[in-house]
Amino acid sequence: MTSLDTLLRAAHPCFWHNPDYYPSAPVNDAVGIRQAAERLTRFAPCIRALFPDTGDGIIESPLSRADNFARALENYWGMPVTGTLWLKRDNELPISGSIKARGGIHEVLKYAEELALSAGLLHQEQDYRCLLDEKVRALFARHTLAVGSTGNLGLSIGTMAAHLGFQVDVHMSADARQWKKDRLRQLGVRVHEYEDDYSRAVAEGRRLAEQDPDCHFVDDEHSLDLFTGYGVAGRRLKAQLDAKGIIPSAEHPLIVYLPCGVGGGPGGVAYGLKQELGPHVHCFFVEPVQSPCVLLGMMTGKGAELTVEEYGLNNRTAADGLAVGRPSALVCRLMQPILAGAMTVEDQQLFRLLTLLQDSEGIKAEPSAMAGAGGMHQLLQQTEWQQLATQAHHLLWLTGGSMVPTEEHRAYYRKGQA
Repeated sequence: MTSLDTLLRAAHPCFWHNPDYYPSAPVNDAVGIRQAAERLTRFAPCIRALFPDTGDGIIESPLSRADNFARALENYWGMPVTGTLWLKRDNELPISGSIKARGGIHEVLKYAEELALSAGLLHQEQDYRCLLDEKVRALFARHTLAVGSTGNLGLSIGTMAAHLGFQVDVHMSADARQWKKDRLRQLGVRVHEYEDDYSRAVAEGRRLAEQDPDCHFVDDEHSLDLFTGYGVAGRRLKAQLDAKGIIPSAEHPLIVYLPCGVGGGPGGVAYGLKQELGPHVHCFFVEPVQSPCVLLGMMTGKGAELTVEEYGLNNRTAADGLAVGRPSALVCRLMQPILAGAMTVEDQQLFRLLTLLQDSEGIKAEPSAMAGAGGMHQLLQQTEWQQLATQAHHLLWLTGGSMVPTEEHRAYYRKGQA
């Protein structure tokens, strides 16, 4: 049998079971997910005023069953898709159309709240629409938010921060899609482009931000504010599951497949889910074969000390949101007992899955968002998981896609037909 190490170095799809996984590991709220949820609720009136398409100002996405997609996957894979298949449709999240609308926007809002409270322009019992007053906007205009991004995080932070009146610098890696850069520039965001990968964009953004005392750098590799914002999704999903009569149990667990880049988004979601559902939810990260940074960091125990390039991989993938060569040390540490495992998928499979989803469910996603479905294929072939998978609820987290320009999505779709 080919070893996992050999498969990883050869950029071949593979499955890694976390030997430190402890389904009943206690997960407390020391990181602050409850406070993040309360903050997002306080800001709801302000968000509603800025973005009427959010309805009540709560940034949330639907949960839907995907029987048609399940049948399409059976035909494509030539194997049964057991259990029930669900989609968490963060591709439809308002404001920025991806999972990054959670963590990124939360960190912007926390920074705005702290500035306004310190200046005596806000108290927490007020209607937060007061933050749209000219006096507050003038305060925000004297401060800058900066971030390094492969695309979706920059889009999330840039959109919210610009609407509140902040100056914004987004440092984009070579993998970032042009339409995301164009959209940010239309909002007045300063976009800095780099020929190198995500890690260089983050490092340069951090370096420049440190030179400005009025600049807040959103650090995707280390930020608890991002992490807790993502974690709110786990708290809210519990209510969505309850509404559909889904009660995860030992006999009918919830298996969640999360596309993974640096790890903050899927890590926060996994942490929040474990808080709410305990031993009856099993979370897996899914990464491109050329960019399995979290899998490598956790498997080797080296965390952020190891890059995918050191493993002979090139960190080039069509899944631009997942094109990360070095993982978050914070996420590797927090996930050690609560992540069930990780898988890798090839780019061409992402395109094929994107096309199948569009044809079967009429849902528009970007390649990164389809990693979860590729991970499910890997899990269904694992002997130790097959019996549990038969009666499980399988949840694919669709991380982005609704805002992809029509022509670009058509190009993705055509690649999936090949």
